[in-house]
Amino acid sequence: MRVSRSGGAALGVLLAALASNAPARAADPAVVTSYDLPFSNAGGVELRLDVAQPTMGPAPYPAVVVFHAGAWREGGKEENRRLLFDLARHGYVGVSPDYRLCPQSVFPAQVDDAKSAVRFLRANAASLRVDPNRIGAMGFSAGGYLALMLGLTGPGDGFEGDKSSPGAARVQAVVDFFGPTNLADASFSPTAKEYVSCYLGGSGATTKELASRASPVSYVGSGDPAVLIFQGTRDALVPPSQVFALMEKLSAAGVPGRVEFLLGAEHGFKDAEFDRAMKETWLFLEERLKKR
Repeated sequence: MRVSRSGGAALGVLLAALASNAPARAADPAVVTSYDLPFSNAGGVELRLDVAQPTMGPAPYPAVVVFHAGAWREGGKEENRRLLFDLARHGYVGVSPDYRLCPQSVFPAQVDDAKSAVRFLRANAASLRVDPNRIGAMGFSAGGYLALMLGLTGPGDGFEGDKSSPGAARVQAVVDFFGPTNLADASFSPTAKEYVSCYLGGSGATTKELASRASPVSYVGSGDPAVLIFQGTRDALVPPSQVFALMEKLSAAGVPGRVEFLLGAEHGFKDAEFDRAMKETWLFLEERLKKR
């Protein structure tokens, strides 16, 4: 485990600026973008995704699916377009999908949608120039949670969602930026508990078992893909204790990866913090997806 020193500023749950860190970049001949591709109609809600593809180097390319922040109840795939562009420039097919939001849709709808996006990617691997055996997941806050659920759950856990696209939904690497890992944590702040209640569709003791079922920490096992986690030490929304519990289980199961603590950082990274975290992310993805 490596500990990085950094400062931070709380930006609440509206993390669009942190996920993208800037507007989408201008056109580049090394990148081809396709926006608003439909991939699922789960629950009568049409879901779409954005794609950025490299044009340089030999295809097929590894892919990274990126999930936006927003406490499961707001935000959109468009927030990640800058990051998709950067992924493509680094030789990955970058994908940012919609997922249904609470309170209209509650757990496990969001997990099902994340898995549906990965299956769509594999089903259309040839046209999207994706290597179906080299797919990673990345996310911010609630999106980091979804990336963890993709990596740590399997077909036997009951989160397979819209199966209009055949194939597996597991990924080969996970990058989690300050995502919650244990939704049954009694130490959550009142604000965090409100968000969890929205996601689970209720509050109080009646949802305790459901909260455990909805938690990534409940599904860690040997053979899980490598995980890279970024966490601020002063995060009031997702406390560092959440990472400690997951870290212990990952270590016990022999899952490769590491945790990067940013000292003094709150919920959300920006500017130099974000840039430093992304440098580590590129190295991790290179090792786990490009060298496979």
